[in-house]
Amino acid sequence: MTTVRQVAIVTGASSGIGKATALSLVEAGFDVVGTSRDTSRITPLDGVTFLDLDVASDESVTNVVQQVVDRFGRIDVLVNNAGIGLTGAAEENSLAQAQVVFDINVFGVMRMAKEVLPHMRARGDGRIINLSSIYGLIPAPYLAAYAASKHAVEGYSESLDHEVREHGVRVLLVEPGGTNTGFEANSTRPDTPIQAYEKQRRIADKVIATAVRDGDAPATVARAIVAAATDPKPKLRYTAGPMAGRISTLRRIVPSKVFYNQIRKYNRMAG
Repeated sequence: MTTVRQVAIVTGASSGIGKATALSLVEAGFDVVGTSRDTSRITPLDGVTFLDLDVASDESVTNVVQQVVDRFGRIDVLVNNAGIGLTGAAEENSLAQAQVVFDINVFGVMRMAKEVLPHMRARGDGRIINLSSIYGLIPAPYLAAYAASKHAVEGYSESLDHEVREHGVRVLLVEPGGTNTGFEANSTRPDTPIQAYEKQRRIADKVIATAVRDGDAPATVARAIVAAATDPKPKLRYTAGPMAGRISTLRRIVPSKVFYNQIRKYNRMAG
């Protein structure tokens, strides 16, 4: 008897968490479709089919999902990993910059979910795994737009999970902490820098760089994603790495004033 292999789509699979996830899902027995905005520059990965995708484009999302259905006949798992960072004080970021972040980090998730859901509902099975962040649970000074986008992903995912569960589909969250990727280097800088924030912005940049440098390996996050994709009884949230787990717990049990002060201390902020 021939066993039908499950099919997973991983957005932003050219490097970092997405690349590690694509390879881990192949090892777990999935046929994997990885996406990137420009696959011509990607080194091929064994077992991964790459397709060009811009999650900020309705047309691109529709075309890619249809290509996967036409080729494989099914979509079992969607991993919404594609994302972008934005550093600087909120007042230093233009609304146009914040809109780009939301168009990729939030509306990109929504576009992909809306496109795969009809196929998953028709089969009565499927999982949508959305990459949040520990910054979807806590404040992130000098990353306000990014943190807001991840808080939005949290609210959207938990709400959507309630809607689609009766149709056999689950929407799950993976929450990494600091991860050793190109996040800091690839994040957009503020386009309207303000002198009043410069000193603290430089400190914040160092805090972020240290968190990335000393963070978990992408493979750690990939393991959490594979668990979300394969657990017989999946959880709504999967923290990835020990730091993320501790912060998630502290957010729930520590008094708000104490937690607030710890955020300021961690970010080396006065007062």
